Amino acid sequence: MFVLENGAKKKGEDPRLQAISQAIRVVPHFPKQGIMFQDITTLLLDHSAFKDVVDIFVDRYRDMDISVVAGVEARGFIFGSSIALGIGAKFVPLCKPGKLPGEVISEKYVLEYGTDCLEMHVGAVQHNERVIIIDDLVATGGTLSAAIILLERADAEVVECACVIGLSDLKVRSKLNGKPLYILVEPRQVENGF
Repeated sequence: MFVLENGAKKKGEDPRLQAISQAIRVVPHFPKQGIMFQDITTLLLDHSAFKDVVDIFVDRYRDMDISVVAGVEARGFIFGSSIALGIGAKFVPLCKPGKLPGEVISEKYVLEYGTDCLEMHVGAVQHNERVIIIDDLVATGGTLSAAIILLERADAEVVECACVIGLSDLKVRSKLNGKPLYILVEPRQVENGF
């Protein structure tokens, strides 16, 4: 477990992290050649590992006066809603375009292979509410950056971004407008791509 905060990597000694890491299946060359896809569906099948992920996040955020957990579609919904229940906060989904039925605000962002967009209901967060953003994985930081901008446009205070899996790359940190990034495990690799 580590936090990229002011450029410093801080390692934890939590014994649950090895089980969490091992519960994530690595699928070579998915969705395209050269990608080592980190599949959290196998983590979700492991009750103990899934519970440990949620418990670690709840322990971290329980006493930080967080009023909103914002989950990035779709895997951020899985972890974010559980964390929100655990800390007594409301859950706000950040969705792809066309998924929310009410009035929305949008933020476009650039991906390696094109552009995408996140949307949030107008009024979902209030002035100065303290927010954490949850997703399953951070690779380049583009999605989290868009989520930060979206929430700050709604006048919320983004306290931290958190992901189950992430690279300890300071280039990601530079995209997060100075917000701390909390990550449980680094992406696993497999031998010979299998």
